[in-house]
Amino acid sequence: MPHKIGFVVVSSSGHEDGFSARELMIHAPTVSGWRSPRFCQFPQEIVVQMVERCRIRKLQLLAHQYMIPSKVEFYVSESLPEYFAPCQAERFRRLGYVSLCDNEKTGCKARELKSVYVDAAGQFLKLIFHQNHANKYNIYNQVALVAMNIIGDPADFGEESSPASREKLIDHYLGHSAEDPALEGTCTGKSDYISPLDDLAFDMYQDPEVAQIIRKLDERKREAVQQERYDFAKNLKQAIADLQKVGERLGRYEVEKRCAVEKEDYDLAKHKKRQMEQYRSRAYAQLRLHSLVDPELVQRPFDVPLQPLVRPGSPRRPPPPPPPEERGAETRLAGPSLQEQPSARSPDGAPQPRTAGPPSPPAPHARLEAHREPLPYDERPLPAARRLPGAAPGEPDRSDVDAGEAPRGGALGEPEPLTEKALREASSAVEVLGEALVAGAYSKTWSHREDALLALHERLAGLPAGAQREELKSALRAAVFLVRRAIRDIVTPVFQASLKLLKMIITQYIPRHRLGRLETAHCVERTVPVLLARTGDSSARLRAMASNFIQELALFKEVRSLQMVPSYLVQPLKANASAHLAQSQMDLLARLLRDLGTDGTGFTVDNVMKFAVRALEHRVYEVREAAVRVVLDMYRQHRAPVLDYLPADDSTARRNVLYRTVFEGFAKIDGRPTDAEIRAQKRAATEEAEKQKKEEIKVLQGQLAALREMQAEFQEQESGEAAKAEAPGTSGAHCGGPGREAAPPRAPGAPESHCLDNLCIFCGERSAAFTEEGLDLHYWKRCPMLTRCEHCRQVVEICGLTEHLLTECDRRDAFGRCFRCSEAVLKGELPGHLRTRDCHPAKPEKLANRCPLCHENFAPGEEAWKAHLMGPAGCTMNLRRTHVLHKAPPPPQGRGPAAAKAGSSGPKAGSKIPTPKGGLSKSSGRTLTKR
Repeated sequence: MPHKIGFVVVSSSGHEDGFSARELMIHAPTVSGWRSPRFCQFPQEIVVQMVERCRIRKLQLLAHQYMIPSKVEFYVSESLPEYFAPCQAERFRRLGYVSLCDNEKTGCKARELKSVYVDAAGQFLKLIFHQNHANKYNIYNQVALVAMNIIGDPADFGEESSPASREKLIDHYLGHSAEDPALEGTCTGKSDYISPLDDLAFDMYQDPEVAQIIRKLDERKREAVQQERYDFAKNLKQAIADLQKVGERLGRYEVEKRCAVEKEDYDLAKHKKRQMEQYRSRAYAQLRLHSLVDPELVQRPFDVPLQPLVRPGSPRRPPPPPPPEERGAETRLAGPSLQEQPSARSPDGAPQPRTAGPPSPPAPHARLEAHREPLPYDERPLPAARRLPGAAPGEPDRSDVDAGEAPRGGALGEPEPLTEKALREASSAVEVLGEALVAGAYSKTWSHREDALLALHERLAGLPAGAQREELKSALRAAVFLVRRAIRDIVTPVFQASLKLLKMIITQYIPRHRLGRLETAHCVERTVPVLLARTGDSSARLRAMASNFIQELALFKEVRSLQMVPSYLVQPLKANASAHLAQSQMDLLARLLRDLGTDGTGFTVDNVMKFAVRALEHRVYEVREAAVRVVLDMYRQHRAPVLDYLPADDSTARRNVLYRTVFEGFAKIDGRPTDAEIRAQKRAATEEAEKQKKEEIKVLQGQLAALREMQAEFQEQESGEAAKAEAPGTSGAHCGGPGREAAPPRAPGAPESHCLDNLCIFCGERSAAFTEEGLDLHYWKRCPMLTRCEHCRQVVEICGLTEHLLTECDRRDAFGRCFRCSEAVLKGELPGHLRTRDCHPAKPEKLANRCPLCHENFAPGEEAWKAHLMGPAGCTMNLRRTHVLHKAPPPPQGRGPAAAKAGSSGPKAGSKIPTPKGGLSKSSGRTLTKR
């Protein structure tokens, strides 16, 4: 089974004074870990040697809260190179890397625990740290590592003799499977099971001494399971869970003690030390009382000094052990808490080894009393992104552990007396509740503050129903005063206790004693503003708790009728309010609107819409999005009244993305198509029209080809008949037979039926001058349905000029389509084009055509193009139209001077000009090209 592997630090590329890499060999709540030198060169390296050659299964890194490397690489090796410094990278095998987050979401107040599962064998491990994440706290560009943990198996471990293999054989013989749901949650037969006690989070939260006891109890629990002593194993399991909470509390006290020493507050440090000893002795007494552990195992010599308070390598020397007089006084102070079972010590003060033999049977009810919830994520001394192993969520957790139901505070000391300022501030509460309880609520120790609130909860819940009304009101006012103060507390258990007390006052205390709506209004008025302020806390846990409680409070029947909570939620957001506060207020408003509605609840269309419209202009994107959702919810309920608080739905308002989103949301609610859907429909209609147009062109081209084939066959047939008629006529004339006259020759200029060679298929003009060269000249200069592109000099149809510029022109990348008039405009001139008179909205293609020359809309259809481009009242910008209105005499055929002149002024060499004889094809961009 994989277990924790010990290691020693072989080398490092450097470290800051007092933060050597050897600190990584110690796992405790107070370790400081390794730090790189200031302004160091990257990457930084650390090489560790494991105590034995092993197969690594899991690596764990606890990062610093703000000295965070962007990436950490892992290398493994069987042995070190000959030249140790610097390490040769080629002797190490690269395993991979992990990336660490920059910790901006937590404000650099939490540490990331990164676990990496690997499968590699070796004895040396190298870590390479890359460039740090930049933040305002890391002014020296350092990287740090608080702790690291290696979990693995010995590499030469034989599975033939392993207990896990024996268990697998037994399970196979009995027909059990590893996937048996009855065995879920157990480690029997699982060779890859990793104990939670080997996890890095366990050691970093636990007092080292208690952690060792927990591990020994875990071994005894496994032995008891193998011996089938399940009652004893059950009691050991519960003792382990309770000891984890004790070790966590002792670790916290140790951190507080060291902080006091660094601040040179030695009175507080002495008090914390005494508090730790008393708390530890009471916990150990419970274990001895129920015979859960051997007495020698939990004896801790009080005359042996604790770990030094200075870091290894620090220039400061550790303080000497306390003098005998002080030690004696501390032992006497701890004595009364150990009266149930005196502490037995060895003569030399060291704990005795545990004797062999089966342990004595456990006493019944071997459970440590507890009633405090476990420490949350935000209150642990070394925050990490996981819970403590073995700590069940929601299980009560007590700050002290005793055999009976003695009141809290005895083992942890009494709260400090009130200062003069506190006495003046809380004088009314002291008169009603007593100085002891108020002193606990004002204590600097959070456990005393929590105890005071819990005691006040019990006192108010136990007041008889027949008490004096004035006394009940006074107690209520005093309790609300302390609750208001506790709501501001940064410690989560104290904040939770204040919410619990406030809920009891509103839902139980006031109704039971019939104090009336006035006292309920007093509670809401004094606490809701403070709760709203806590919704902007930096801790996401506290924000969620405050928001959920406000929502729950507003739904209480005693509070709902007052309509007070909604009035606080629609107060305008302050300009300097935090983003968390604004976002929480908007989310809370949206949730309560869905729960309460606007009929007699304190929410009205006026106050909600005024608040939401202001929130639409907030600097935080999440707040604006929440405001859009609120506006849409209000429109879904009230429709027309909501529109009075918003600008008109026009192009100016739709330039704002949020208003465009709001108006499109209105359209969806009303069942109308949105702008995006309209554009999609237009695009689909345009594509369908283009598709139909291409099909029509294809059909026309096929018909034209068929006509040419018929014309060719007809000409061949006529020429054959003429040859036949010519031959007998000649012979008859030669012979001089009667009645044999020659047929008259066919006139060369006689028109041929179905002739298309003299016809322009675009404008419909027919001319004898329309030979192949004449048609080229006509297309190039005179056809009123065509024009030349000014950018690529190709001849295109006027009706397809816009699509040509956007899709086929050599400079098509420089053009863009105007969203208003749908014409092709140079992208650089588009802003100025929108301000001109020519840019007026285009109608859909089914309703009107759009002329790219005069920028006017006219009737739809192909024939309308001819009327517009060729008619007398047509396009005023088509200069070729005058050729149609004032026709000149056609030029003579042949190769005369006119033809030569036309050829000289014709298209340039290489131009793509269609001719009727070569066949016409219209592309999607309406460009005319030769086949």
